[in-house]
Amino acid sequence: MKILVIEDEPKVGKALTEGLKADGYEVTLAQSGEDGFFTASSRMFDLIILDVMLPGRNGIEVLHTLRRNGLGIPVLLLTAKDTVGDRVLGLDAGADDYLVKPFAFPELRARIRALLRRGSTESVLALKINSLKMDLIARSVSREGKTIELTLREFELLEFLLRNRGKVVSREMLAHDVWKETSRATPLDNVIDVTIARLRRKVDDGFEPKLVRTVRGVGFLVSED
Repeated sequence: MKILVIEDEPKVGKALTEGLKADGYEVTLAQSGEDGFFTASSRMFDLIILDVMLPGRNGIEVLHTLRRNGLGIPVLLLTAKDTVGDRVLGLDAGADDYLVKPFAFPELRARIRALLRRGSTESVLALKINSLKMDLIARSVSREGKTIELTLREFELLEFLLRNRGKVVSREMLAHDVWKETSRATPLDNVIDVTIARLRRKVDDGFEPKLVRTVRGVGFLVSED
């Protein structure tokens, strides 16, 4: 499970990162509202822990914009204020839960487990756009009822594109989140382009509309518009 922590206090951020990693989570730390917004918008996470009081763009603004942009993953707000008005403001902005500072780490763990359980039961078990269907349980893909055979990498690539449907994803995002390469000396651009080309032939050849698109100089997206 991947968790994004957006927290500007160094001690709190370090404690959260170390504690959650010890629990087996993959943790990314962002230390400002802008950095957190960019990271949440460009990579896939299962949960966001978001501090309200952030330098620059505050947590409420970050959350409101992420929800407006269609991000649906669970968000746990951390706040130093415990008034009804503050809680309502956070929930209205799209928070799934909140925790008042200072808090006990076991309670944070429990809140995280509850949100992840909720997210897993509510998460989409199948992805669909136009006549293209992806069953994440059976790991199968079809279009107009015809089975499409994909390699494991092609399946993961298509899943990432469908989860980000309508949004352009860069080669850097694909290298990081699909190929899991973060420190490769040579870029994966050619490998990604070849895999995209194979995937496009399999899901688009003989079908309309064409779904897998290249945005020249930027990246790729899946869209039926």
